[in-house]
Amino acid sequence: MNETKIRKRAPRKQAVVDRFPEDGTRRVVVENVLPSVEDGRYAVKRTVGEELEVTADVFADGHGSLRAVLKYRPAGSSTWTETPMEEVENDEWLASFPLEQAGFHEYTVEAWLDTFGTWRDELEKKSAAGLDVGSELLEGARIVREGAERAQGRARTWLAARAAVLTGGELQTACVVAALAEDLEEAMARVPDRSRAAAAGRTLRVWADRERGRVGAWYEMFPRSAGTDPGRGATLAEAAARLPDIAALGFDVVYLPPVHPIGRTHRKGKNNSLVVAPGDPGSPWAIGSADGGHTAVDPALGTLKDFDRFVAAAAQARLEVALDLAYQCSPDHPWVREHPDWFRHRPDGSIKFAENPPKKYQDIYPLDFECVDWRGLWQALLEVVQFWIGHGVHIFRVDNPHTKPFLFWDWMIAEIQREHPDVIFLAEAFTRPRVMERLAKGGFTQSYSYFTWRNTKAELTEYFTELTEEPVREYMRPNLFANTPDILHEYLQVGGRAAFQVRLVLAATLGASYGIYGPAFELCEATPVTPGSEEYLDSEKYEFKVWDHDRPGNIREFVRIVNRARREHPALCFDHRLQFCPVEGDELIGYMKTTPDLESIVLVVVNLDPHRVQHGFVEVPIANLGIPADQPYQVHDLLSDERYLWTGARNYVRLDPAVMPAHVFVVYRKIHTERDFDDYQ
Repeated sequence: MNETKIRKRAPRKQAVVDRFPEDGTRRVVVENVLPSVEDGRYAVKRTVGEELEVTADVFADGHGSLRAVLKYRPAGSSTWTETPMEEVENDEWLASFPLEQAGFHEYTVEAWLDTFGTWRDELEKKSAAGLDVGSELLEGARIVREGAERAQGRARTWLAARAAVLTGGELQTACVVAALAEDLEEAMARVPDRSRAAAAGRTLRVWADRERGRVGAWYEMFPRSAGTDPGRGATLAEAAARLPDIAALGFDVVYLPPVHPIGRTHRKGKNNSLVVAPGDPGSPWAIGSADGGHTAVDPALGTLKDFDRFVAAAAQARLEVALDLAYQCSPDHPWVREHPDWFRHRPDGSIKFAENPPKKYQDIYPLDFECVDWRGLWQALLEVVQFWIGHGVHIFRVDNPHTKPFLFWDWMIAEIQREHPDVIFLAEAFTRPRVMERLAKGGFTQSYSYFTWRNTKAELTEYFTELTEEPVREYMRPNLFANTPDILHEYLQVGGRAAFQVRLVLAATLGASYGIYGPAFELCEATPVTPGSEEYLDSEKYEFKVWDHDRPGNIREFVRIVNRARREHPALCFDHRLQFCPVEGDELIGYMKTTPDLESIVLVVVNLDPHRVQHGFVEVPIANLGIPADQPYQVHDLLSDERYLWTGARNYVRLDPAVMPAHVFVVYRKIHTERDFDDYQ
């Protein structure tokens, strides 16, 4: 049998595959740059005048010295401004920059190994130990010469001369003194070697709103109910007469439901009835008639010039006008005739009316954002906003934005704010958390919230902890409406006058922005259309009213006092510096707000039980306030004007809802004079 000769084959030479990193000489790592929303996909939110505090984790292998800078610029600028970052602890670095104008700003972090600083530290240690540092001085001379090559003008000449000094022969001690001199350290810091600097993965953005985007008190009113004649609706001119009174209550924004012509087809009667009586005005949200659509004024209210006068009168009273932006149409809207393809049709050719089962809105046609001509629809909706900006409106409360595409809002808000960065959008979206959050990320300045349905101590504590902690606080600003024309919560229905006071204090102090549906709230209207419903009986949505603003039982003076507290105490003008304080009992809730410098400190204690007296001890975080445990401090209740002298963390409170259901204390950390102490004995 012949043996088969097997040849051993030489192994194939492996092809060289370049899997090296792009630059293996970069040793510095920059990561976890904050604040950031989804790694920079969306912008964080701040307001003009604030400083944006930025942190980053910056580190490298070995023990070399590091330097890091925060780089920032207004969006669109080609020039970065830099500010040095300081290491806080555990490789976390910190710096901040001012937001001086409305709009987008960009920021990033860059870091590098400080060759000169590393060498200087080593030289200092070896020299102090009495070691020979001749080699180190030669190395330092090279580093300084390289710095001279990066310098310009006189700095270049000076550094070159100092490099020569470092190699000054036998005078090693003098060379060391020159090497460690502060002027050399400062000069080298101005010409760092950043050729191997590392930067954050992407440039981040912050949107800066004007101040009203962060803080404000809103008052919702129906202009047609601002008159004195029960036989007809009021005009805008009559409604303007109410503005000084609203301003005197301490509000910043007067919010109007749609002021457009109201359709007649399927017009709703009183209490949302399908039966319409002569003279029933219909719902303002059924927009459009033969008199016009979204860029027209209902003739019953007046003319466009009357609207302009209303806006001017509001400005005179130091109020801003917010207008409801409801992207929907009555069957009589001009768009139904001119653009029937903008609406969704049934198989029989009829247009579908709006529904939110079991609610039916026969007087409203929703727009079809998936229609073939969606670009034309988007453009028309954009032009509606541009039109009202041209008539002095810079705040829009957007009706049901969660029923329209996210991409539309991303586009529309960006288009508006590109030319008008002062425009504010409030999202009225009582829907699922992720949907509300996505709207906020996409550009809405403020958001309605679940506040109305958070009434217990546990619910309020959990919800506002969520809203004021990262990451939610970076992009979502709640506007806490205590009631709306659609929402009369059971708590208000059964709690009496004290319940309205409780909810007002909570809304106005937990949130920097809050609102009330005005007359109904200040007059403590509490009757639902049916038991178990959150709709008002004889709702103003379907009829005009004549309000007696001074009728017995109103809380107008209480509203004024609360709003004055907000204006006079900056701690209440921010959301995120909220800290809940332990307080005995399930019906007492306590929390504190401060400014960073502790110049403004407000402690709020609220009795959530509108029927019974509640009392207990509240724990004030005096250690965080810099108050010694044995030092007396003053608290001044802004609601009752009473003053107390407290000592230590635990202090007693007693709240009778029949008298006053809350304390809003200003905390003064020191008693300034001997007389102050005597006054509180």
